This record gives sequence, C-alpha cells and structure tokens, in this order.
Amino acid sequence: MTTPMQADQKDIRFIIERQDGPDQPTYTEEFTVPYRPNMNVISALMEIRRNPVNANGDKTTPINWDMNCLEEVCGACSMIINGKPRQSCTALVDKLEQPIRLAPMKTFPVVRDLQVDRQRMFDALKKVKAWVPIDGTYDLGPGPRMPENKRQWAYELSKCMTCGVCLEACPNVNDKSNFIGPAAISQVRLFNSHPTGAFHAEDRLEALMEDGGLAQCGNAQNCVEVCPKGIPLTTSIAAMNRQTTLHSFKSFFGSDKGRTGSAVEA
Repeated sequence: MTTPMQADQKDIRFIIERQDGPDQPTYTEEFTVPYRPNMNVISALMEIRRNPVNANGDKTTPINWDMNCLEEVCGACSMIINGKPRQSCTALVDKLEQPIRLAPMKTFPVVRDLQVDRQRMFDALKKVKAWVPIDGTYDLGPGPRMPENKRQWAYELSKCMTCGVCLEACPNVNDKSNFIGPAAISQVRLFNSHPTGAFHAEDRLEALMEDGGLAQCGNAQNCVEVCPKGIPLTTSIAAMNRQTTLHSFKSFFGSDKGRTGSAVEA
C-alpha cells in the first residue's frame, strides 16, 4: 500500500466494491481518476459517474452512492473508506492511502454499489419516540427555557445526523441482532432532557428496556471513536443505564414522586 497522494501524482486509484442489486453477488472494479488538489471522495465518484470507464478501459455502469448536503450535515454519504466507516464528503484524497478502497457499510442492506438502506436506524428512532410531540396546530406560546448548562450538552447530542457510522462500528449491531444502536439511545437522552419532551420520558425509557435496547450494548465504545460529530455516545449510554435502573426501581416499588422525576437528569 502506498503513501497518501503526492502533488506530482497524476491519477488516483480507486478499488470499489460493487453490487448490482440487493440479491446480486459482490465484485470489485478498479478506476483511475485524474488528480486534483483538495479533492474529496465524492468529487472523485462524480468524475467516475461522468465517464464510467474502468481502469481496463472498459465501459461500465456509473457508481451508485447516496449524497445530499456535501458538507457533513445530512449523513447520507456514509461508506467504508480504506476500512473505516466515515463520511465521503470530508474524506480528502490527499490524506488517504492509495489505492483508495470504497465499500458499502455492512450493517445495512445494500441497495446498489455503495448505497445502503438505513431504515433500521430510523425504525430505532421511531421505537424510542425520538421527537418532541406537540398536539395541535394552535399557538402554544413561547416554550419553556432550558438552563444554560443543560442546553450546552444537549446541543452536542443534537448534532446527530443519522449517518449510521456508529452502528456500522458497533459489534452488537448486525443481521443477527435487533439492537437499536447507540444513536437512538443518545437521542433518548436528548429528548428526555427537553422540558416538553420530558413529559414522555417514561415511554422512551420503557422502549430502552425492551428487547433490542440497552441490555444488548456490549460497551465496546467503538461508536464514540468513529462518530464524525464527536457526540459523547458512551456518556449517553451510561446516563441511560442509570435512568432506566432508577425507573425500574420506581416502577417496582411504586414511587409516588411523579412520572418523570429522574428521567430528565443528564
């Protein structure tokens, strides 16, 4: 394997894992792309799409992948780049070892080539009710204010862009497990901290205590290592472990201190 790109190099080599459909076999195809300084992986894929000819000079089909914002906000362009799950919009060619190897994330079903179906992740967010419900369209007036110290750490959790990288890195998220993954757990912490979201905190905690919830986290801590936004996922998992434990005790002993007494703690 060679070193990262040098300024005098003329071409970039890509080895891309391809799949023509969900039930089709995988194969690899090599491409070369003219080098430009400051290229990212997506701009190279765009070059291949404009001229889908492989390294052998054979005409082929354009590469399929997802993208949207191109500035690490939407999370759609996640893929495995040189063995690591990450965003292709922020993967600069100059900093990658050659040949650059691209593959789809393995945690999610492949649609085609580098494009995957992240429905599993969105289903997990539905399961834990990762939203603040507002009943009706009438004017509710100004909402409650969050204390500044709580707002600061809650803002860090709100950076999640459902890219799926943390699920890809987690050894407990696979096709033989229904574990909801670290992103959904962290979102429970976020929405339970919200003054309005806290009204439904117990529902979210109950969801975390069901099959596929917190009990299936193996504490590998891979998730926090790969999160492109630096979200403290393991801190959220620890906080939710504490909250679900307190909730279990209160449910068992019939606490009369109110339905959301511990659910809004950090």
